[in-house]
Amino acid sequence: MNTATIILAAGQGSRMKSDLPKVLHKIGSAPMLWHTMQCAAQIEADQTIVVVGHGGAETSDAAHEYNEDAKIVWQKEQNGTGHAVLQAQDELKDFDGDVIVLYGDTPFVKPETLQKMLAARAQNSVVVLGFEAANPGGYGRLQMNGDSLEAIIEAKDCTPDQREITFCNSGVICAPAPLLFSLLADVGNDNANGEVYLTDIIAIARARDLPCTAIMCSEAETMGINSRQDLANGEAVFQQSARAAAMENGVTLSAPDTVHFAFDTHIGRDTIIEPNVVFGLAVTIESGATIRAFSHLEGCHVARECIVGPYARLRPGAELDLGAKVGNFVEIKAAQIEAGAKVNHLTYVGDARIGAGSNIGAGTIFCNYDGVNKHHTDIGERVFIGSNSALVAPVSIADDGFVATGSVVTADVPEGALAIARARMVIKPSLGKRMMDRLRAAKAAKK
Repeated sequence: MNTATIILAAGQGSRMKSDLPKVLHKIGSAPMLWHTMQCAAQIEADQTIVVVGHGGAETSDAAHEYNEDAKIVWQKEQNGTGHAVLQAQDELKDFDGDVIVLYGDTPFVKPETLQKMLAARAQNSVVVLGFEAANPGGYGRLQMNGDSLEAIIEAKDCTPDQREITFCNSGVICAPAPLLFSLLADVGNDNANGEVYLTDIIAIARARDLPCTAIMCSEAETMGINSRQDLANGEAVFQQSARAAAMENGVTLSAPDTVHFAFDTHIGRDTIIEPNVVFGLAVTIESGATIRAFSHLEGCHVARECIVGPYARLRPGAELDLGAKVGNFVEIKAAQIEAGAKVNHLTYVGDARIGAGSNIGAGTIFCNYDGVNKHHTDIGERVFIGSNSALVAPVSIADDGFVATGSVVTADVPEGALAIARARMVIKPSLGKRMMDRLRAAKAAKK
């Protein structure tokens, strides 16, 4: 059976007190919307439709950045969840598979849970996702009769007995597309807010003698993000899960609570992550690497047996090959560090290739930017760059080249050559002491 997902992402999220659309606030360095879209991708949904409204252009761009094939529909007036789902009707007019309605601000629903809903749909017309709430409070209650869902009762409408129900509604619903829109066609807006509620389809389905049921998941899966406090709580939930998954997969975290993962961090087994390491998006670490303390990585690839840090920064486009070493207070951006090459101290490498077995001395600067354009530096194999050198791109240093300490290199260095590009040192006897004596006297005279 084909499956489509409708992701509701139109709300402003006034409690966030932000100009940014709510679903674009980040958990694990990625918009919440991406987490929901990832879940849809993991069940191999044939279509993903994102309903946008407030900040719709930004939300559309974010959705397409994750999945360029995602369909965008607009809810120009926010008239309830049912009204939002109806905006996708034209996109699904010829679709006869199952539809799952998800929420861009509920980022932790698992694909396994959706698979259970789809399995339950085989014997039921409508399937709702529910959870056992520790504090049911304002949640809608799911009134069950065995496996049959009899009703969804809003908290304000509950009788005293119904308030004792702890099985609550998440809002996630699965139904065949033609039936879903048929049921929504009969939903009115005769309520205090004058809105069309998706949950009202259960009462209509039961009135048609259609079987409905509810599948249970953990309360954590259904966590909605509506405020900055919720966002912080969601980040904590994500990080705890990511750390546990990394260790389960054979990664050593010496101080797990201090390591911060991103939405898409991939780390191979037998890698060691020391304290206070932060991963941004698009980082892949192969097996057996070591990431030392206080390092920050984003948009980079680190191969087997590499050592990074402490206090290193790998920026987008950094590629470290087998056994490369990047040490303390080193920044790498858009550069290939080939096998066994070392950049150990106080260095900036940008827009460059460093060949296998080369060594970059402390304090070296790759001068890649002329104020308008970026330029490339190419370092061959087994090259030695002396400390405190500046390489002014575009420039290349061929295999086995040697750059003397303190040089400013502005021309290509041939294979095996020694480049010395610095002013000759001159000694002026006694001048240093005379200068200091004069400066001290002038300072004393001012007082």
